[in-house]
Amino acid sequence: MTDIDWDALRASAVRVAKLAYAPYSGLQVGVAAIVDDGREITGCNVENASYGLGLCAECTMVGQLRLTGAGRLVAVACRSGEGELLMPCGRCRQLLYEHGGPDCLVDTPSGILPMSRVLPDAFGPEHLPA
Repeated sequence: MTDIDWDALRASAVRVAKLAYAPYSGLQVGVAAIVDDGREITGCNVENASYGLGLCAECTMVGQLRLTGAGRLVAVACRSGEGELLMPCGRCRQLLYEHGGPDCLVDTPSGILPMSRVLPDAFGPEHLPA
């Protein structure tokens, strides 16, 4: 799949960011992805009073991926509710690698990059004993 409508993907990320539950940080985060079967899935951050246990937008998106038929992530865009580009944190980069692999494309400040560049030398399922 090479024809990614990045503008539409970014707009979806902004739309779902506005649905985030972020009463503590105030940072609304939304993420949108294209799956290898053509579906678009989204997620938003969900905070709670135990600050460190909040869910990042990528976590809720991967939950949606699993709940709606699984597959592999092909392209991912992450935005704030104001539309600014946000990079996934380390935990979320690992999630994107696990569910999209090294070729999954990510919208970054350096342009569209594959996960192999966003998370070089990644540890993945292939490193675990069978």
